[in-house]
Amino acid sequence: MLSFVPDAEQRMWRTLSRSKYQLVRDRIRLQNQLEAMLEEARIKLSSVISDLLGLSGGRILAALAKGTTDPVKLAELGDALTGSPEPIHLEVLQLFLDRLELLDKQIQSLDTLIARELKRHEVAVIRVAQIPGFGVDSAQQIIAEVGVDAETFPSAAQFSSWAGTCPGSEESAEQNQSSRSPKGNRFVRRILTQAAQAAVKKKGCHFQTVFRRLSPKLGCKGAIWAIAHRLGRLLWKILHDGVAYVEQGTETNPAARKRRAQKLANALRRLGYQVTLTPPNASPVISPAG
Repeated sequence: MLSFVPDAEQRMWRTLSRSKYQLVRDRIRLQNQLEAMLEEARIKLSSVISDLLGLSGGRILAALAKGTTDPVKLAELGDALTGSPEPIHLEVLQLFLDRLELLDKQIQSLDTLIARELKRHEVAVIRVAQIPGFGVDSAQQIIAEVGVDAETFPSAAQFSSWAGTCPGSEESAEQNQSSRSPKGNRFVRRILTQAAQAAVKKKGCHFQTVFRRLSPKLGCKGAIWAIAHRLGRLLWKILHDGVAYVEQGTETNPAARKRRAQKLANALRRLGYQVTLTPPNASPVISPAG
């Protein structure tokens, strides 16, 4: 199973998805470099703006790069912007902003390409995106890695083994010597781990309950890994059997479900998917329009 080689179409999905992931990592690295340079210039912008590269932060950085250093003119942020940047700082800042603009443009282009390539599989994208901890982006990433119906994997256990999320089973004299997971697809492991970290923060979610039950015994890291393993098995079921996720936790009042459904629908529409919200029994469900 470790030698799984997808067909040409799926290999293209992987190329697009992995390229976007690398650009996102480059963007994070660029932000860290930018913050370090601002600190060197004694401009503590991060202490007063939660998103340095958001709309407000972007406007302030653009003004700085053009030579505006007056704190009053820079959104009246006071002492945080009373540093003394040298001309070279401002020149480098402009280079960083140019690089950021290019990265954002390339990421957006890859978003469009990925959504276009998976458009005819939007039902599968939507089903995966509804799993706690997932969203449209991670749904597209995981489908690019495992396929639309996970048909290569006859069982959830085989999928978990390939992904590398199942517990180890090195035994000697009837004693388990290692609980470490086997090596697997590092891209799938990353996606499942990130989804697990998000799922356990969702109030009333089944996986949050499981995490709280497992944490005292396994510790935080071990419990997250156990959730990732469960999410992997659930993912296989949803793709392989074509079923939808049903929340088993204590979640969620109708208003909370509606907000999540609307947020997911908006994210899908921005990428070109056609979805409508249909509320059977007052419970909003996202379904493809058509």
